[in-house]
Amino acid sequence: MTTLSRRQSTIGPYSPLFYDEPLEFASASGVWLTDIHGVRYLDGYNNVPQVGHAHPRVVEALSEQASRLNIHTRYLNDRVVEYAERLLALFDSPLDRVMFTNSGSESNDLALRIATQHSGARGILISDFSYHGHTAALAALTTGLAAREGLGAHVRTIRIPDLDGADHGRDPGTVLAESLAEVDAAIASLNEEGHGVAAWLFDSLFSTEGLNRLPEGYVAAVGARVRAAGGLLIADEVQAGFGRTGAHYWGYQLHGLVPDLVTMGKPMGNGHPLGGVVLPAALLDEFGPRNMYFNTFGGNPVSSAVGLAVLDVLRDEDLLARAESTGTAVREQLALLGERFDFIGPPKGAGMFSGFAVSDGAGAPDAARTKRLVESVKADRILISRIGRHDNVLKMRPPLPFGPDEAELLIAALDRALSASS
Repeated sequence: MTTLSRRQSTIGPYSPLFYDEPLEFASASGVWLTDIHGVRYLDGYNNVPQVGHAHPRVVEALSEQASRLNIHTRYLNDRVVEYAERLLALFDSPLDRVMFTNSGSESNDLALRIATQHSGARGILISDFSYHGHTAALAALTTGLAAREGLGAHVRTIRIPDLDGADHGRDPGTVLAESLAEVDAAIASLNEEGHGVAAWLFDSLFSTEGLNRLPEGYVAAVGARVRAAGGLLIADEVQAGFGRTGAHYWGYQLHGLVPDLVTMGKPMGNGHPLGGVVLPAALLDEFGPRNMYFNTFGGNPVSSAVGLAVLDVLRDEDLLARAESTGTAVREQLALLGERFDFIGPPKGAGMFSGFAVSDGAGAPDAARTKRLVESVKADRILISRIGRHDNVLKMRPPLPFGPDEAELLIAALDRALSASS
């Protein structure tokens, strides 16, 4: 039996796989993966190994701590406290406390609990094409993936504007006003139906939505409305955090506001299960006495050692600067490709997260062509993917060590794929 057939007879056929012919990898290092046949692929997609696959410092930290001690947080451990101190030093005031979890889903679920208890309300604002995890609470507000639960009665969706997408060519001020009027209507609806407003949960890069280009001041204005209605702002930094944007450690810093809660996962441990919620002391002091929150795997010494190693590598290898410089160079090259191929849109994204929309000859989103481009680049042994409500935005989100040489390979492969698709 093949690995695929064995997987389907155990895990089942419903967990998605990339590509028409799924890849099976045997090893990885840095920004390269090697499949079971010894073929190497350049990783232009995976943000989970934020500082690179199998980084030796991360592996060493994990192994060394696991060989000595791994307990939970009902015992004191200086490694856990050290990690909390180092992590919190990267945040803006008043974000000065952290609750550890083991995934982004757990983090978002916990943040929702804190927000609903603080506000005394249940109403949640969410983008109309987004994903934030797979707990029951999060399934009820999932709009970007299939979820049988359906949208909760306490949830209202808002369309995130995109000056390079549906709002292309329109006056940004008009787009902003219309978008904020939609937010006002959603808040009014929640209040009228007795739900109130507990929180706005948002990905600060709006990555699932398609890396939307927003009117200036949009996020801050939505945040002000939510707070005026008694709700909290929850910034989901699973995609945007830990230097992904290059210019900042956290995606929310792109928008000139400080959220009430920040949630993290995936890149936090470079693939090791690690997540967290960062919040002000006042919110923790309100939540903590009323809830015995305890997480067996959240905040253990091994996870903390891994997290510290990730922070060390981000600092010592100057990976934020690399994300900024390489990402900028990639988008400059994507703009040049856009001058040659009229079916692709302007470059999207920030730092080491880039993309562009793909259309048909008449300007409509073209999911089929986008899929062919992904498959064509994969045939060139480079991994990318696609996102957006129409599945027509190419997604390039490599580990942060991705540099100029790798960017050149990526652009060359895209050039060949786009030429073949013309």
